[in-house]
Amino acid sequence: MGPGPRLWLLFQLHLLAQASPRSFVVDRERRVFLLDGVPFRYVSGSLHYSRVPSQLWSDRLHKMRMSGLNAVQVYVPWNYHEPQPGVYNFQGNRDLVAFLKAASSEDLLVILRPGPYICAEWEMGGLPSWLLQKPDIVLRTSDPDFLAAVDSWFHVLLPMVQPWLYHNGGNIISLQVENEYGSYFACDYTYMRHLAGLFRALLGDEIFLFTTDGPEGLKCGTLQGLYCTVDFGPADNMTKIFAMQRKYEPNGPLVNSEFYTGWLDYWGGSHSTEDVKSVTRALQDILELGANVNMYMFHGGTNFGYWNGADWKKVYLPVTTSYDYDAPISEAGDPTPKLFAIQNVISKFQELPLGPLPLPSPKMKLGPVTVKLDGDLLNFLHVLCPDKPIHTHLPLTFEAVKQDYGFLLYRTWLPQNLTKPTQLWVQNSSIHDRAYVMLDGVFLGTMERGKEEALFLTGQAGSTLDVLLENMGRISFGFNHSDFKGLLQPLVLGQVVLTDWQLFPLNIDALMDSENRVFETQKCNVKFPSGPAFYSATFRLPGPAWDTFLYLPGWTKGQVWINGFNLGRYWTKRGPQQSLYVPAPLLLPTGAPNSIKLLELEHAPTRTQIQFLDRPLLNFTIH
Repeated sequence: MGPGPRLWLLFQLHLLAQASPRSFVVDRERRVFLLDGVPFRYVSGSLHYSRVPSQLWSDRLHKMRMSGLNAVQVYVPWNYHEPQPGVYNFQGNRDLVAFLKAASSEDLLVILRPGPYICAEWEMGGLPSWLLQKPDIVLRTSDPDFLAAVDSWFHVLLPMVQPWLYHNGGNIISLQVENEYGSYFACDYTYMRHLAGLFRALLGDEIFLFTTDGPEGLKCGTLQGLYCTVDFGPADNMTKIFAMQRKYEPNGPLVNSEFYTGWLDYWGGSHSTEDVKSVTRALQDILELGANVNMYMFHGGTNFGYWNGADWKKVYLPVTTSYDYDAPISEAGDPTPKLFAIQNVISKFQELPLGPLPLPSPKMKLGPVTVKLDGDLLNFLHVLCPDKPIHTHLPLTFEAVKQDYGFLLYRTWLPQNLTKPTQLWVQNSSIHDRAYVMLDGVFLGTMERGKEEALFLTGQAGSTLDVLLENMGRISFGFNHSDFKGLLQPLVLGQVVLTDWQLFPLNIDALMDSENRVFETQKCNVKFPSGPAFYSATFRLPGPAWDTFLYLPGWTKGQVWINGFNLGRYWTKRGPQQSLYVPAPLLLPTGAPNSIKLLELEHAPTRTQIQFLDRPLLNFTIH
């Protein structure tokens, strides 16, 4: 090709690029979004990559696309990616870019919610607990310490997502600034302006930024220059709430950023469900208005490890390990009747992709499997806390000793003989969140946040008092989020304040690798215990690894690891959740040894057996 034709071709390509730049903007006159200049409405669903093993992302996204969705809405949990200040993790299950690629492969646009606060019923609403190492910090405000940490994080995160912005050729059409900020006490417009400026400084002025608030939060949650959207569920007054959005956005599309398909569960409550008819009726009403909608959740997933959050509703309410949410796609990734009903509604407004929805994945039953007692937790203190314990006059919090999650053991000695039962107590509900009390290694009972259960001690002066504290999840919604963990005030025995403590921050997860032999090499007094103790077993599958559900009948409360992966908390005694979802990718197939390890915190059954079921048990509460 000579220089003339080549120049002409380059000129035509230049004109083509100018004629059709990729863009996602608001058309104020027609009150619609425009995607590449064409009117566009998104029908989206929420999925949190942090609640689904990365091997299953494509499966879940494919089912969302085949349901008729054209977008996925996703949170970025800061604490999932920056475990320590300046230490970042974007590998494996934390590979955000791989998730964006998987969504792109399914032709799904992305609505990104990078926070910095996300709520999401996630530990501390996604904020890293190391922020609380500065105990006076005021989170989610223009407090200089908070802003410095946010700026540092966003300077890592936002350049990573910049190539994925829609106008740069990617699939991210919009980014949410903060999250339901109007529901927070601070109402700090300087903070919101700082965030908006930070997004634009790092990503450019072309990005589409928005806020999301419930109807009560619009006053403090919105900011000029950020598009205002609302959230509400099937039982709420759609007309009234959209009218409130119109006050802030008189000329633009209606948007419900969180249309609730179900709800979350708390330990000790009932399993939440949302009627299929009410969901589909409200969804149809939203779509008939021409509004944009994101269904929260479309697939809930699981709060693996210690990642569950908690709500504060005059009492502390920790969220269950299952985040099934009664969503259209179940916790195990299967289509539900709700999904097919929603798909039917969507089909009235836009074309569905060709082809059937995938069938439910195969499930397996196994067991019972007998687990053996490895020994009391106290026997393993030297390996669970290889560094010397911290000596302190009065107890310190988890945050003060840089223990983010899990467990911290507090040890002291009885200051005097106790011949009569003497109450052990603490002021101002300062057990955060649950304490397991042992005297000379004998389990005496529990103390729990917000519960006034009396515990009485008798013993000799010098007897060892061990108090194991469990962080059951930092508050993610409901009040000021500085939810410190541990003993917030000294324990009192009768009228005597207990002093001279040793603190053992426990790194249990480091010992749970299936290759670790520490439990096998310990010579410990293996008696039938009560109180915190470890159990383990090896089991083999007769065939391929399929999804299953771990059931622990007769067990009380604790934590489970499978092949070194922290599956999450069980609390069989309190419910409603009775089984834990075990995704197939965690298991080794035919003949290979799989390891399971339990930390039972209170009482094991006489027959120390577990089972794997082919269906979940999510709704059984023992009061």
